[in-house]
Amino acid sequence: MTAMNPPVDRTGQRERQLAWLTVGVPALGTVVALVLAWHQGISWLEVGALASMYLLTALGVEVGMHRFFSHHAFKAGPVVTAFFGIAGSMAAQGPILFWAATHRQHHAFTDKEGDPHSPRALKEGLAGSLQGWWHAHLGWLFSLRKQNWSQFVPDLLRDRLVMQINQRYYLWIILGLLLPTLVCGLITRSWEGALSGLLWGGFVRIFLVDHATWCINSFAHKVGGRDHKTRDTSRNVFWLAIPTVGGGWHNNHHAFPALAHAGLKPWQLDIGGLFIETLALCGLVWDVKRPGPSAAAEPSES
Repeated sequence: MTAMNPPVDRTGQRERQLAWLTVGVPALGTVVALVLAWHQGISWLEVGALASMYLLTALGVEVGMHRFFSHHAFKAGPVVTAFFGIAGSMAAQGPILFWAATHRQHHAFTDKEGDPHSPRALKEGLAGSLQGWWHAHLGWLFSLRKQNWSQFVPDLLRDRLVMQINQRYYLWIILGLLLPTLVCGLITRSWEGALSGLLWGGFVRIFLVDHATWCINSFAHKVGGRDHKTRDTSRNVFWLAIPTVGGGWHNNHHAFPALAHAGLKPWQLDIGGLFIETLALCGLVWDVKRPGPSAAAEPSES
């Protein structure tokens, strides 16, 4: 008898290929951008494209994907919902359903078996700790398997607008690359300007936003302060607060995950929380879940 070959996990192969594209293409584009900058320098055009697109997509991830879609920290109408869904998708960290389901699973099993990106040591010794850190930061993208996400996001599956945005995920990534390319090309009226917009507002921006977000998974469960007693290893990392527009206050978030604010003390800068309050003042969002007086002062179990 001829031995049967084991079935090929084509779904797993596609997911790993997408992970390589997600990680590899922005990294390659960043290298090209830095090589060109070494020879030609950097102008206000590159800085402006990077800064504007970074802020747009970082808010899309932290405020949109995280606080709005994953935790329902505030309510919004269809225009703001579409804005956050599109801006968050431009970061190329996965469509809405994937992002929210993975994050909710992280909260359900934080630092335990079932947490998709816990940095807990996978074996004893320094090598095990480093392996766990690498898994939390990047490795989990290559080992995560498609699961029945419906158990984590039944509310989002019932939202027709969210599903429409989710189904066009790759279109939003392309839009996030085309937008700075076209704007910079029109400003300079040159192909060189368009290339600069693509590289700095597109690939470098994706590279930086993604690694800033992944640093929350890896560093914010390893280093930093713990203002609140939680049943996990979440920590506040002050130097991550600005690049993640507030996501660096991770221990605060795990203590009070439903809040629209992650910075709970006056000195804890939370750009995402300030943006939500600005939208609330304009009447664009409502039912904002704000911290009570005890949130900044008293430890909490979560």
